[in-house]
Amino acid sequence: MTASISVSLLGWYDAHARDLPWRLPPGSARPDDPAWPYRVWLSEVMLQQTTVAAVKPYFAKFTETWPTVEALAAASEDDVMAAWAGLGYYSRARNLVKCARQVAERGGFPTTEAGLRALPGLGDYAAAAIAAIAFGQRAVVVDANVERVVARLFAIDEPLPKARKAIRAATDAITPETRAGDFAQGLMDLGAHICTSRAPRCLLCPLSDACEGRKQGEPERLPVKPAKKVVPERRGTAFWITRDGGRKVWLVTRPASGMLGGMRALPDDGWTARADGSGETPLAGEWRSLGAVRHGFTHASLTLRVVALETSTDPVGDGAWWPADRMEEAGLATLFAKAAQLALAAR
Repeated sequence: MTASISVSLLGWYDAHARDLPWRLPPGSARPDDPAWPYRVWLSEVMLQQTTVAAVKPYFAKFTETWPTVEALAAASEDDVMAAWAGLGYYSRARNLVKCARQVAERGGFPTTEAGLRALPGLGDYAAAAIAAIAFGQRAVVVDANVERVVARLFAIDEPLPKARKAIRAATDAITPETRAGDFAQGLMDLGAHICTSRAPRCLLCPLSDACEGRKQGEPERLPVKPAKKVVPERRGTAFWITRDGGRKVWLVTRPASGMLGGMRALPDDGWTARADGSGETPLAGEWRSLGAVRHGFTHASLTLRVVALETSTDPVGDGAWWPADRMEEAGLATLFAKAAQLALAAR
């Protein structure tokens, strides 16, 4: 059964693989080009907790600006963080620079799963995916799409996250010795377009005859997810501080650790995922309320009030004045880009 599953899946992938800028056509020989593992690594880091549609323009921008891992390693962290702005989960961008520098220093990427796992920012999934796709190693690759396909295929009904051990073992059992990269990408594509979370298209699935979840009549109930945690609501304030008649805006760089770490931002009142902001303003004066923006994080939802003040004084602390008409070039994190848009619209 396991051999027939891999044969069926690879045959389907050969005919229906998604055309993505970081992929080779199914069955292609891996290019003898050091930029190839770089492109695979970059795409896998970007795709963590982010959609393919969102990643495509960022991948194009990064590979045009920094076409090799050596080029990225030589880039300033500020430039990389600015280019990453809007893609979210900003610790990935910081680890991207650290990893690129380690790889450049050692003269290339490790070719094994264990070696890749030792690099900054690469966990079990990413290391396995890069080993399989970039280097042709047999590796067990399990992302959310694969998790869903395999849970249904084998009717694994233990709730997540406990089910992940069984799902990994089942994925290992069906992963072929050759074309492991194509097999992993085939499972990902199957989960993305056929074996979807809701209303799976079982009649189009190449594995439907082997699928225990389908035989049981309720494939969409698998994998069984844990009860959702209540996400706390937080409140904070962002400060739109201007000078020269609103032509310059005071921006800061957030601390490297913590939420949105290392990103350029508007000053704020110290809100976190665990606590509301203090509401204290950084300068004395008549602050003007501009409204509020909402933003969701993994561990909290935030309502960020935006208040404005025109001043001729530099605020205390590190920061710099930025041209208000070039805010889109500042590389603000999405939350603060929303706040800036609100402030600019209120001028």
